[in-house]
Amino acid sequence: MKKKDPIAEARRYVENAHKTLNENGELDVETRVYQDEKYVRAAGNYLWLGVLMALDAVFHVRADRRTRVDIKDYQEAVSKRDKKLLGLVNSGYETLHLSMTYDGNHSKDVSDAGFRLANNIIDRCEMMLA
Repeated sequence: MKKKDPIAEARRYVENAHKTLNENGELDVETRVYQDEKYVRAAGNYLWLGVLMALDAVFHVRADRRTRVDIKDYQEAVSKRDKKLLGLVNSGYETLHLSMTYDGNHSKDVSDAGFRLANNIIDRCEMMLA
């Protein structure tokens, strides 16, 4: 079985997050706030998983691990190679993983920022693989 392209797979996760919010997330247009945090959390989780998939394609953080990988493992690997990407990863972790997935932040502005961060991280990883 042929292994899938991790960058294409990461982009598919972003698309799934986009679908989840557009099809299910009721947005109050006046306040720019989603009404149900369930879909914000799901979208944040899809986005973060897509980012991790792209990072793993470049940095192979999970390759030799027998224990659960921590954000610090990614930060350490990225910091050795690309400081700008490290800033994006740190912001992505806070926005996608903590704010959207754990806190279920209802703000559309936070979600929009999360999508931009995820796409920027994936794009940068794709450039590093080229």
